[in-house]
Amino acid sequence: MSANPLSLWVYLSQSPLLWLTVTLLVYAIADAASLATHRHPLANPVLHSIWIIGAFLLLTGTSYTTYFGGAQFVHFLLGPATVALAVPLYEHRKTVLAAIVPMLAALVAGLPRTVVLSLAPKSVTAGVAMGISESLHADPSLTAVAVVLTGIMGAIIVTPLMNRMRITDFRARGFAVGIAAHGIGTARAFQVDAVAGAFAGIAMSLNALLTSLLVPLAVTLLVR
Repeated sequence: MSANPLSLWVYLSQSPLLWLTVTLLVYAIADAASLATHRHPLANPVLHSIWIIGAFLLLTGTSYTTYFGGAQFVHFLLGPATVALAVPLYEHRKTVLAAIVPMLAALVAGLPRTVVLSLAPKSVTAGVAMGISESLHADPSLTAVAVVLTGIMGAIIVTPLMNRMRITDFRARGFAVGIAAHGIGTARAFQVDAVAGAFAGIAMSLNALLTSLLVPLAVTLLVR
């Protein structure tokens, strides 16, 4: 192999392992910074991982396709991570069942009336949202961006907003962020309180289920 550093970089940049390592390393650093600030909302590790990796790709001239060749392994883990939410749900099952009626009422009340094809599934987890977007013949890439931005914004504002509104019930706090900010918001809820995380997981799952059923129907009716 050539000793030329540029040649070495060209070789390494084509390796999926490089981009997997970059993704995990950047997130680990961002998460450590978040922990050092006592999980301040503005220190959200997902938010800072996105701009750091984006800047790195821009500076190195690396395409998203090349990057995703390695990052797809992390993307694959979204499925098992979502399923793993069943564990805290089971642990807090009594608390969940006691609040099932108001949760369902809040979920139905939060359904949007105006449905825009690509943005309609923005509040559900990425895998489900992109599937809905494809079924509607919308733009999955736009949906993905909307999903990430929605999750980050929700994770940042949920704690100060709930504190300002003096909502102290962690069941309500968790359920609200789970509906609005899917997986990223759920991760933030777990950082704040285990019960809030459990209810956020329920909200995220129910929202994904209802959205996947009702959004395509609503769009079909509106288009007609």
